[in-house]
Amino acid sequence: MHFLGTQDSGLRTRDSGLGTQDSGLRTRDSGLNKKNLSPIKTIAWTITLPQPHTNNVNKKVFFLGLILAATGLISPPFALLGGLIYGLALTHPFHVESKQLSKFLLQASVVGLGFGMNLHEVVRAGRSGFLYTAISITAVMLAGLTLGYLIRVGKKSSFLIAAGTAICGGSAIAAVGPIAEANEEEMAVSLGAVFILNSIALFLFPAIGFALHLSQSQFGLWSALAIHDTSSVVGATARYGSAALAVGTTVKLARALWIVPLSIATALTLKSKAKIQWPWFIGLFCIAALLNTVLPAFNPAFVTLSRLGRIGLTVTLFLIGTGLNKATLKKVGVRPLIQGATLWILVGTATLALIVMNWIHI
Repeated sequence: MHFLGTQDSGLRTRDSGLGTQDSGLRTRDSGLNKKNLSPIKTIAWTITLPQPHTNNVNKKVFFLGLILAATGLISPPFALLGGLIYGLALTHPFHVESKQLSKFLLQASVVGLGFGMNLHEVVRAGRSGFLYTAISITAVMLAGLTLGYLIRVGKKSSFLIAAGTAICGGSAIAAVGPIAEANEEEMAVSLGAVFILNSIALFLFPAIGFALHLSQSQFGLWSALAIHDTSSVVGATARYGSAALAVGTTVKLARALWIVPLSIATALTLKSKAKIQWPWFIGLFCIAALLNTVLPAFNPAFVTLSRLGRIGLTVTLFLIGTGLNKATLKKVGVRPLIQGATLWILVGTATLALIVMNWIHI
């Protein structure tokens, strides 16, 4: 076939007209009239199969898991595991809403846990862990940036992963990311890498603690220094014991305060005018511990609030688990995950060794 063209008036044949060589049929100057030719119309048929009511099923399963987590019948690690299975197996119908709710619920749960703690123990743990926190944050940031450079992770993603590992995981990344002018993909990669490691730590750390016969204070300190997110620290230490929970939560919250100086340093270095986020819920946690210490007459009410804090944490971990899906795993990629995992292993083994040798303690 030589040429088939269309213009305003329809189709016209050039030179030899319209022919087919393969079939041996040709038309040469056969006097075809342009007016007799009609435009070729193509009709495409699309078959739409009826969609099953998967969205309704996903919603029902999600609410069932949410209610089960809120009953207090399952532990935080199993709530996280259930959320992970849901996120990887089903499509989340409330992805954005769950993310927003988990952030608020985590902060409210931490405040609730404060009603079950003594202020004197909180101050002692926070004061003892302050120096360890300052040293470890500096060391982790330097090691993380160096490691990211060596394995060629993007500068901003590398910085966010290092910040999340050094301070408090997703909270640090969410606070520093806008200041560093990180885009959505860089934020997603960093948050995904840190979250995957958080999920592993929640199951792995208690097992290691029991195997090494760590004391309550040793395990609480190790969790606070080596696990990224506050939610996973609280979940792991709550499983280990109440004393470990008190130490781990307090040291971790003291660590979270370093979000502010890191944000200020980042803003000054990059000359950014982005708004700095202040972790106000940490102050409310201290007020809750103060009330529990000076108002023993209200102990029954404070016990209830502390229990609600634990239940809220369990629900939070379920919601966080549902946020991990196959798309997140693909976005993270190999190199950022290698950077995060290597840095996490270095921090975990180093702090564990120092705690076991009693070089650092509460």
